[in-house]
Amino acid sequence: MLAIPGILTVEQTIGRAESGEDTWEPNRSEFHVELKRMAGGAEEQTQAAIRDVITHYPNLQAEVLTFLADRLSESLSGETALVAINIFGADLDELDRVADQIASVVRTVPGARDVQVKAPSGAPFLRVELRPEGLDQYGFTASDLLDTIETAYQGAVAAQVYDANKIVNLVVRLPETERVDPEAIGGLPIRAASGVTVPLHDLAKITLTEGRTSIIHDGARRRQVVTVNPQTTDIAGFVTAAREAIQRQVKLPQTVYLEYVGAAQGAAQARHELLLHSAIAALGIVLLLAVAFGDARSVALILATTPFALVGGVLAVAMTGATLSIGSLVGFVTLFGIAARNAILLIAHVEHLISVEGAPWSLATVLRGARERLVPILMTALVTALGLLPLAAGSGEAGREVQGPMASVILGGLATSTVLNLLVLPVLIWSFGPLGEASGSRRADLAEGKMG
Repeated sequence: MLAIPGILTVEQTIGRAESGEDTWEPNRSEFHVELKRMAGGAEEQTQAAIRDVITHYPNLQAEVLTFLADRLSESLSGETALVAINIFGADLDELDRVADQIASVVRTVPGARDVQVKAPSGAPFLRVELRPEGLDQYGFTASDLLDTIETAYQGAVAAQVYDANKIVNLVVRLPETERVDPEAIGGLPIRAASGVTVPLHDLAKITLTEGRTSIIHDGARRRQVVTVNPQTTDIAGFVTAAREAIQRQVKLPQTVYLEYVGAAQGAAQARHELLLHSAIAALGIVLLLAVAFGDARSVALILATTPFALVGGVLAVAMTGATLSIGSLVGFVTLFGIAARNAILLIAHVEHLISVEGAPWSLATVLRGARERLVPILMTALVTALGLLPLAAGSGEAGREVQGPMASVILGGLATSTVLNLLVLPVLIWSFGPLGEASGSRRADLAEGKMG
């Protein structure tokens, strides 16, 4: 991996610590790869090169994740992958069979990468079956054999050494050269209380077999997991395609059911909450505008400018090839406030000209209000755009999965909102009729029939 351009350093974490936070099996390892500063496209190429290196090593299951994606996935589904398919059932063999079928189907879905069955069966085991007749013949108990085997291969604490305020356990076990030979276990001497020493193969049947290194449970339910890291920005679309493919090609037993968790589920829940809270906030804004202006037409004009910003946001999403992600939605919500702010500046100033300065209601007055608010609107839009431009330019880089799409949407909405507010909004104001005191005078004239 160090030979791949763009990789700065590589370090490996091997083994398990007694108080480690990751309770992995001892056959799992993790590489921490530090990249040089690069654009988002180059980062994806580097990840593809890492995957290409890993595929040259047989019998390995591997996944390539950024640090942020790793932490987000673990918080959403408990797995490191972006998408996890939980398979629940009572029969372990049935779960393994269904998981293998689902993994084969998911690999055919466009964009699927790093497809894994998290607790695969078929791990090599050395099975030791005790012979009761041999135990009775030599006067052994089952605990004599099991304790000896445990001490020989796992180790047993025989003493402790005190070093200042540290306590170091002294563990007794076989040398490593004898522990790695599966055939040497048969010659392990077992000593009885009478002093008789008998090799283990005379007291037990030793066979090589296969089994499971772990059995996963969730809510007291047996679970098997298929994980995948889609190489696409539309995670929800990938999950939908995978779900449809599984429904067509995999026939689930009656006792087995599936659950799709991960980034797509978290994004859907976040979108629901964001839209709900945005709707409540929008209702509050409308009420505040109604109280502030006291005129339904002014409130309607302000709300009519919202599409000005949404047009630019949609164009930005289409031009960048992004999807309607959480970052994009946050950008659209922000655009609502920006568009309303610009409209409030213009409408309030036109009302000020008419109500306070006594200007007549005319097209010239409306255009004067637009000219006098040109600089404030442009300056606020420009300052916002300059602040968001670096985030939009770095969209796709690691750590900017949310900020990049949000900044792109806001920039696109700012452009169309500013232009249309200055060109179209004055026309709408003139079409809607007088504002402020001129509106009240016109209503009175209409009531008296003076304006026909």
